[in-house]
Amino acid sequence: MGHNEKKAYLEEIRLRYRKARNSLKAKILDEFCAVCNYHRKHAIRLLGASFRRIKPKTRKRGSRSTYGNPIIIGPLVKIWLATNQMCSKKLKAALSLWLPFYEVEYGQLSEEVKAKLLAISPATIDCLLKPSKVRHKRKGLCGTKPGSLLKNQIPIRTGNWDITKPGFCEADTVAHCGNSLSGEFVWSLTLTDIFSTWTENRAIWGKGSGDVLDKIKDIEEKLPFELLGFDCDNGSEFLNYHLIRYF
Repeated sequence: MGHNEKKAYLEEIRLRYRKARNSLKAKILDEFCAVCNYHRKHAIRLLGASFRRIKPKTRKRGSRSTYGNPIIIGPLVKIWLATNQMCSKKLKAALSLWLPFYEVEYGQLSEEVKAKLLAISPATIDCLLKPSKVRHKRKGLCGTKPGSLLKNQIPIRTGNWDITKPGFCEADTVAHCGNSLSGEFVWSLTLTDIFSTWTENRAIWGKGSGDVLDKIKDIEEKLPFELLGFDCDNGSEFLNYHLIRYF
């Protein structure tokens, strides 16, 4: 018997159960338990339940949120952005240090607002900053542009290097461009030996292929071991004829 059938059967038998004498109630109860496969105590509770329609619970109106006021959220968001979007637990500890600088920049806060900001919990900070985190979500900038060389012109490594000594290195570049890749700026060229983790860094203006090659030559001359393998991504600063011819 399905749930709806059991419910309909209960409504039919409940009134008969209540009007019956005690001796007949026991028989009705036995029948109800057998038909619906209910435990006896559970069946008694169902048959004895009131017919009154239960009113849906209404949410009680309580006091407004302490921290829902824009006067609180505004300074919190500005300080969060100024701290480079610090996590809530660190921001909680940093608020007392940053509030004086906020007031210098944006004006004096009331003692009540400052007290609430200093008393706020990390969980509440996360809740209040949720819309701002979506709006100010940081997206990494990628400065890697695929090289123009065809794949069949580049030797493909089909297995891992047998790295038991220094000389097999990974190379990569990182842009120091702030929030925009437009214009010219400095790039870091980093070369790291996989076995020893020996690392060399060079600064390059503009990431031109010729400049990258010059810096790689400079690094190779100063390495305390022979360069045996060179691994890089598919950026045009690496995948070009200058570097292919050199290696």
